[in-house]
Amino acid sequence: MSHNTFGHMFRVTTFGESHGVAIGCVVDGCPPLIPLDVTEIQADLDRRRPGQSRFTTQRQEADAVKILSGVMAHPETGVQVTTGTPIALLIENTDQRSKDYSDIKDKFRPGHADFTYEAKYGLRDYRGGGRSSARETATRVAAGAIARKIIPGMTVRAALVQMGPHKINRGNWDWDEIARNPFFCPDKDKAAFFEGYLDGIRKSGSSIGAVIEVVAEGVPAGLGAPIYAKLDGDLAAALMSINAVKGVEIGDGFGAAELSGEDNADEMRMTNHGPSFLSNHAGGILGGISTGQPVVARFAVKPTSSILSPRKTVDRNGADTDILTKGRHDPCVGIRAVPVAEAMAACVLADHFIRHRGQVG
Repeated sequence: MSHNTFGHMFRVTTFGESHGVAIGCVVDGCPPLIPLDVTEIQADLDRRRPGQSRFTTQRQEADAVKILSGVMAHPETGVQVTTGTPIALLIENTDQRSKDYSDIKDKFRPGHADFTYEAKYGLRDYRGGGRSSARETATRVAAGAIARKIIPGMTVRAALVQMGPHKINRGNWDWDEIARNPFFCPDKDKAAFFEGYLDGIRKSGSSIGAVIEVVAEGVPAGLGAPIYAKLDGDLAAALMSINAVKGVEIGDGFGAAELSGEDNADEMRMTNHGPSFLSNHAGGILGGISTGQPVVARFAVKPTSSILSPRKTVDRNGADTDILTKGRHDPCVGIRAVPVAEAMAACVLADHFIRHRGQVG
């Protein structure tokens, strides 16, 4: 299986399966002398970790990360810093329950990658999906913790802004609120509503989709390039690579189709600090290049395909059958996609920052 690496100058290669011994990644291209402690990576992983509320899968994984290479104590300060060599990270799997999948090993789960994997490779890892499992995203979050440190002053945050048909009230947006509820929701009132709403879905054995918004602030103007290295193109590809994501938009996205030219154009005025935009319909990117405004993207996450309701399918022998998926699953997988979104955006921005520096100094 190829295509396990993303990025150009800041490159991340992930490895491992959902029910294997361990998962991990190798981060190549990280500049030297950046302070990096394992606790910084662990903090991001803890936000994604499963089993922290009744609204996520109850698989109990500590997701304890180990740094195997690429760092050392600075000889003068004693602070652990990156060396400029590949940074290898390892996360052991400790709570696999492969027997949960034994009854469906010969059946293709609707909505999953079971059929397509078998069509491509001639076999599939039925134990939780192998490489297609969202378990792999833990390694991306680990890499993202490193990427966050590449651009000075940059912050990358994400939030759940819609669950099913229910959207947040943007007038209530509070970034501090996302740490106070299990949904990463910036609207306190809507988070309280989601609790009862998702409880009903969870108890029925079903699932629901969500929309996640990611915002990167402190991104300098000039990142990206026209045509084949557009920042928004790479960002969209990175977000689309997250499990269960079925649509991405930058800035106003599809909403821009409803605007006039007058309403959509981000007007500008000169200030003491240089040109300033009066709005940000473009999501901080024009012509594939960052404007210096916040980079804003949203993506839609489909409902978890593993549900308790019987579904029609076929088996490996071509016979019609029904399937009921047991095991531990997220009633709304979009919740744990929030820290993954931050990580992927950080990796893309770090990559473009280093590429920009390499081209123009």
